[in-house]
Amino acid sequence: MILYLHGFRSSPNSFKARVLAARIAELGKSAEWRCPMLPVSPFEAIALAEAQVMAAGAADVTVIGSSLGGYFATHLAEKHGWRAVLLNPATVPQRDLSAYLGEQPLWHGGGSIVVEPHHLDELRALGVAAITQPERYYLMAATGDEVLDYREMLTHYPGVRTKLIEGSDHAISEFEDYVDDVLAFCGMKLPARS
Repeated sequence: MILYLHGFRSSPNSFKARVLAARIAELGKSAEWRCPMLPVSPFEAIALAEAQVMAAGAADVTVIGSSLGGYFATHLAEKHGWRAVLLNPATVPQRDLSAYLGEQPLWHGGGSIVVEPHHLDELRALGVAAITQPERYYLMAATGDEVLDYREMLTHYPGVRTKLIEGSDHAISEFEDYVDDVLAFCGMKLPARS
């Protein structure tokens, strides 16, 4: 099973989520894909992610997390022993999001969320000081990320399989180039390239 966790103010309609969903559908594996809309509360987001896996009865799980979703993915990977793919992951979101308290517009489909101080406390509580099994992780970090510092990502995930993308941006705009790489790490069988 592949569980995708989107970033702050994002949704299942994010670019990377749509690219992954389309490729997985092409491979005839849509039944193995989950991409929930995450609530603003970090604790509730983690509970929802865990509930999705429980409902699917999946034993083999890879969680893919983008930005804030990468922070959640790290917590879940450490707690449950899942594999994790981290796409420009947040490493200190309680610091980064402290500037976003109050009502914040969502990127897709209108609407907004309200970020409250206790959400920052929840983020702090979910922190992973150091990962324990680097072989379970695949980090994709872009040097051109305009939101988060790729050097913090490299420091936080020592020894993991890493794709350092020169340039690019926070969204990883050329993500289509890497989607099969990500799915292969997730354990998905891909057709041989012709």
